[in-house]
Amino acid sequence: MKLSVLSRLAILILVAGSAAGCANTIRGVGKDAASAVDATQSAGRDISRSTY
Repeated sequence: MKLSVLSRLAILILVAGSAAGCANTIRGVGKDAASAVDATQSAGRDISRSTY
């Protein structure tokens, strides 16, 4: 079965769109992880500065 040019183009667009969506998700996860690390470090500094 041969795919028409239009079918091939549609498949290419779908694959490219999916890849772009994954890249955005990965960037978002990276930003969330960085924020969690910053918050943990900040909490650690606050605890180390506190007096008992």
